[in-house]
Amino acid sequence: MSRTNTAPAPPRAAADGGANRWVVLVVLCVSLLVVALDATILHVAIPSLTEDLRPSSTSLLWIVDAYPLVCASLLILFGTLGDRVGRRRILLLGYALFGIASAVAALATEPSVLIAARVLLGVGGAMIMPATLSILRAVFPDRRERATAIGVWTAVAAIGAATGPVLGGFLVEHYWWGSVFLINIPLMALILPLGRRLLPESRGATDGPWDVLGALMAAAGVLGCVLGVKRVGAGDAVLALPTAGPLLLGAALLVLFVRRQKRRPHPLIDVRLFSRAAFTTSVGCIVLAMLALVGLQLIAVQYLQLVLGLSPLETGLRLLPLTFAAMAAGATGSYTLRRIGPRRMVGWGFVLTAAAVLLLTFMGQHDRPLLLTVGFVLLGFGLQTTLFSAYESMLSEAPQRSAGAAASIGETSYQLGAGMGTALLGSVMNAAYAPGLASVPGVPAEASRAAGNSLGEAYQVARQLGGAAGEALHQAARHAFVNGLHMTLFVSAGLLLLGAAMARRLPRVMECPVDAHADADMGVDASVEADRDVDLDAGSGSVPSSEGAPTPVGRLSASAEPRVPTTREAIEPAGSGRPAH
Repeated sequence: MSRTNTAPAPPRAAADGGANRWVVLVVLCVSLLVVALDATILHVAIPSLTEDLRPSSTSLLWIVDAYPLVCASLLILFGTLGDRVGRRRILLLGYALFGIASAVAALATEPSVLIAARVLLGVGGAMIMPATLSILRAVFPDRRERATAIGVWTAVAAIGAATGPVLGGFLVEHYWWGSVFLINIPLMALILPLGRRLLPESRGATDGPWDVLGALMAAAGVLGCVLGVKRVGAGDAVLALPTAGPLLLGAALLVLFVRRQKRRPHPLIDVRLFSRAAFTTSVGCIVLAMLALVGLQLIAVQYLQLVLGLSPLETGLRLLPLTFAAMAAGATGSYTLRRIGPRRMVGWGFVLTAAAVLLLTFMGQHDRPLLLTVGFVLLGFGLQTTLFSAYESMLSEAPQRSAGAAASIGETSYQLGAGMGTALLGSVMNAAYAPGLASVPGVPAEASRAAGNSLGEAYQVARQLGGAAGEALHQAARHAFVNGLHMTLFVSAGLLLLGAAMARRLPRVMECPVDAHADADMGVDASVEADRDVDLDAGSGSVPSSEGAPTPVGRLSASAEPRVPTTREAIEPAGSGRPAH
C-alpha cells in the first residue's frame, strides 16, 4: 500500500530556489551600495558645504560624525529587533527613512537641520546594514552558495566606499553640495517597492520578551566608545573629560550589557557565540583589518591631495584600482575559500595587505603612478580577501536564528575598528609629523606650532608668512608629512601581521552543513534550524522531534516524517592530502 506525502506550499515570504535568491541578492546589494556611498560621499563636499552654511567648528564636526556615530550605536538594537519582528520589515522601514532623511539633508539651509538629517540617515543605515546580511544568511542556507553571495556583498561595500569620493567630487564640481544626498532619493524610490515585492521575510528566535533595556544599554555603550575614540582621533587628550568620560561610560555600559545577557533566559545576543573560537577570531580579524587601514585611507587621501596636488575627482580616480581589485577578490572569494580554507585565506589576505602597505612606503614627495597603482591593487585584493573570509566564517558560525545579532556584531566591530584606526593611526601620524616643524629656519615658534596641527594648516601659515620663510615651512611640512606617512605605514603593517597570526585560530577547512529540509525551510522560519544548531553544538547527536523534544538520529517518532540526517561536508584545502568532497 503506497502513501503519498503532500508537503504544504511555502508562503510567499519564503525564498524560492534557483534564480529568485540571486534576485534577492541584487536588491540587498543595491541597499548596501547606497549606505556605503553615504559614508564617504560627503567628505569631498565639506569645503563647498562650509562656504554655503557657515557652520561652527563643532557643528561641522557633528555634520561629518553624526551619521557613523548613530549608525554604529544602533546596529545591535535594530539587528536584534529584526530577528524578533521581521528583518524584511525593518529593512523596508530603513529604506523609507533613508529616503526622507536624504531629501531633508539635500535641502538643508541651516547646520542644525543638516545635523538632524544626518542623524536620521544614521538610523536608516543601522536598520538597513544588519538586515541585508541577515536576510542573505536566510536565503542562502548552503554555505558554498552563501560564500559566493557574501563575496558579492563585501565587494559591493568596497565599491560604494571607494566610489563615494569619485561620485561626490563629480557632483560637487558640476552641481552643489546637496546633490550628494539627492541621488539617494530615486534609488530609494526604486528599491522600496522592489524590496516589498521581492524580499522574503525571515525571523529568528521569538521566545520571551525583547530586552528593551538591554538594547538601549548596548546603543549607549557603543555610542560612548565610538565618540570617545573619535575625539582621540581628532587630537583631544585621552584623559580629558570630554574624551575619557564617554569612553569609560561606554565601556561600563557594555560590560553591564554582557553581564545582563548572560543572566537572561532569552538574551538579545547569545554571548556564548564568543566561546566559539572561529566566531571570536573572525570578529577580531574584522576589527584589526579596519583598525590598520581606515585611518591609513584618510591619510592617503591627504597625501594625494595635499602632497601631490590632485583634485578630489582625480584623487577618487587614483583609488579606482583598489576598487577593481576588491571586486576581483569578492568575485573569486568563494572559490578561494573552498580551495584553501578560512585559516589560510584570512592569514594570507593579511600578509598580502601588509606587503602592499610596505610597498607604499616608497611613496615620496613626487608622484609615482605605477607604484601607487600596484600598491592599491594589492591593498584592495588583500583587504577584500581578509574581510570576505572573516565575515563568511563569522556568519556561518552563528545559528540562523541569531543571524541579525551576528550581522550587527560584525557591522559594529567594523565601525569600532574604523573609529579606533582613525584615532590610533592619526595619533601616530601627528607624533611623527609635528616634531619635523619644531625648528624651521626663519619661522617663528608660534607659526611652527600652528603648522604642526595639520598639513593643510601648515600650507595656510606658509602662505601668510610668504618669502623664504614661507617656502621653507612649506617644504618642511611636505617632508614631515611624508615621514609621518611612512611611520604610519610601518605601524599599519605590524597590525596586519598581528592579524595574520590571529587567523591561525580559524578552522583549516570550510565545513558545509548538508540538509535538504533545512534548505527548504530556512527562508521561512529559523526555529527548527536554530534548535538543530544548538543540538549539534552540544554534541547531542539528536534532531528535534515534532513535539520539540530531541529524538536520536535514526529513531524517529511514529508521527514524524523521515528526514535527511544532518551531516557536515568538509571542503579540504588544496594540497592537504585528502580529497575534497
